[in-house]
Amino acid sequence: MLCSINLSWFRGWVALLTLTIAVLVTSCGTPAKYSSGTYEDLVVLFQEWREFEKPEFINGIPDYSSRSMNAQRDELVNWQARLHALDPVDWSVEEQIDWHLARAEMNGLEFDHRVRQPWARDPAFYMTIYPAESDVPAHEGTVIHGWIDLWTFDYPLSRSSADELTERIRTIPGLLEQARTNLTGNARDLWLAGYRSFDQQSADLMELGQRVAGTSSDLDSAIIAARDASAAFRAWLEEQAPSKTGLSGVGKDNYTWYMQNVHLVPYSWDEQVTLLRRELARAHSSLRLEENRNRNLPELTRIASPAEYDDRLTQSVTDYMRFLEEEEIQSIEPWMASALTAVNGTYVPADPGAIRNFFSEVNYRDPLAFRPHMHHWIELARSRYDPHPSLIRRIPSLYNIFDARSEGLATGVEEMFMHAGLIDGRERSRELVWIMLAQRAARALSGLYLHANEFTMEEAVAHAMTWTPRGWLPDGDLVRGEQHLYLRQPGYGTSYVTGKIQIEELLAEEALERGEDFTVKAFFDDFFDAGVIPITLTRWEMTGERHEILGSASEH
Repeated sequence: MLCSINLSWFRGWVALLTLTIAVLVTSCGTPAKYSSGTYEDLVVLFQEWREFEKPEFINGIPDYSSRSMNAQRDELVNWQARLHALDPVDWSVEEQIDWHLARAEMNGLEFDHRVRQPWARDPAFYMTIYPAESDVPAHEGTVIHGWIDLWTFDYPLSRSSADELTERIRTIPGLLEQARTNLTGNARDLWLAGYRSFDQQSADLMELGQRVAGTSSDLDSAIIAARDASAAFRAWLEEQAPSKTGLSGVGKDNYTWYMQNVHLVPYSWDEQVTLLRRELARAHSSLRLEENRNRNLPELTRIASPAEYDDRLTQSVTDYMRFLEEEEIQSIEPWMASALTAVNGTYVPADPGAIRNFFSEVNYRDPLAFRPHMHHWIELARSRYDPHPSLIRRIPSLYNIFDARSEGLATGVEEMFMHAGLIDGRERSRELVWIMLAQRAARALSGLYLHANEFTMEEAVAHAMTWTPRGWLPDGDLVRGEQHLYLRQPGYGTSYVTGKIQIEELLAEEALERGEDFTVKAFFDDFFDAGVIPITLTRWEMTGERHEILGSASEH
């Protein structure tokens, strides 16, 4: 341990000395600053950075011990110094944007060491099993290195896939044993929420075991051992819970710093509260006015059979793609419709009169009203069929830095496309759009108050349920899962609405700037061409205007 610390200190000293010498030498000559590095240097640095960000693996298990994390923290300053030494002030805007993406990621790791410390405070950090693909570029929330995406395997498993899965699942008991030592934090709400995470992992492992039973005796044994370890870890969490009495939120000032320096969202905690309260009120009042206008129309009825479900979901894809093309919303590619159809899902019966999952309440009444949010899957397909030319933008950013761009787009186009005519003639479907906005604003406010430590988890859950119209959010488990995500990943809960607002602001700016030359299609095509990056960076690329939170490269 002593040798590790000394080596880390020595590297930091060498990096600082090198940078100081460079500045002193160049300051004596004619140039006012040392020569900048090249964009190619940034790409190389970024690839090396991504390797550094991963912890060391020992026998297939990532090492998140205090020794390992302290060494990473001490070394981080050297990576930040290397990045700043590139001094990209004379690069193109597109290249400077990639520099800011790398800076945001390094800030994210700095924040993790300084504030979040998920390896010490968040039991759910040690979850490994993920059975389904997310609809955003990477996992939602904090994820441990060494995660296992079950959806990436073809079933029935080949021999090589079974062997790979066996080796990876075998690491789970060892990881959870390490977690018992690492988890020294005192964040009560995060700790209690870990129960559900490991109940879910146990259930997912049981389902996997049934799915692959008999494929390999080694795999069967590995799954049983991992499931037993997950259940034992869950029991250990419950045993330790009485000693966990501390706060879980990062606090208002830390939240603001994280938004502006990691997610590159221009709003403070207080500004987001103001925006979200306004959007919540606007959604509720708009809903009541729509209901009054539609009071003599029959209410929407839910899809009631598998055949109706398949027909209406398929038709919604056709109608949506026709709308995008005929109304000249964006350029259309052949792979877009199939990307949407692939995630139509299947009919799930429910008891008559019972409240379904919130989003099913919308989707089962009018799938076309919900279809814009599924634009997520067009975005994911684009990453496969038309990847961004920049390697830095092509790889999903760490720390969910993409959230306001990804979730903000999916939420924003629900209302934007309603105004553009998507659901014309379906007056009661307009009510669904306002209900969705109200739900997202309500849960976002809950998350903000949770991070400010003004709400407990249960108070956050109650607030979101109360402010969701029509009682369509009665499922406490769903709300708790959402609030758990938002607590683990600051900014995610608000991203749906703050991202939407930023896109609306950008559209307004572009329309004013282009005047008669403005078209919606050109706007969205340019927007998509920038990649799934923070909207402040997209705005810079599209308008040439750099937001003040970005400053200049030389200021950071």
